[in-house]
Amino acid sequence: MANMGADEEPEKQIQKEEEENKVMDVSLNLLSLKLKEFAKARDWKEYHTPRNLLLAMVAEVGELSEIFMWRGEVGRGLQDWEEAEKEHLGEELADVLLYLIQLSDACEVDLGGAALNKISKNALKYPPK
Repeated sequence: MANMGADEEPEKQIQKEEEENKVMDVSLNLLSLKLKEFAKARDWKEYHTPRNLLLAMVAEVGELSEIFMWRGEVGRGLQDWEEAEKEHLGEELADVLLYLIQLSDACEVDLGGAALNKISKNALKYPPK
């Protein structure tokens, strides 16, 4: 925990730290809307066919794979990575996610619903021990 000020209550300090470390909760719908606005402003809709989006996503997965290539096993949290490496990883992960959302939209698949359905199916297929 960070150093608390003498006049700051412990509960307020904990709340402040939680807010600073909070991960933004972003919906697939919000990302989809932002991507549609972005593409529309650039008149890219004609290029965003399922095939093109899939190939672009596969290319991004390749770029993501390059980050891990030749590193051997990487531990959770990437403790030995520099901040610039983590930022690059985040950018490539985002690229894959954004193309996946665009692909699901182009195919008219409810990605969130499909993901929840798949988790339910996997729970039946792989019951807890």
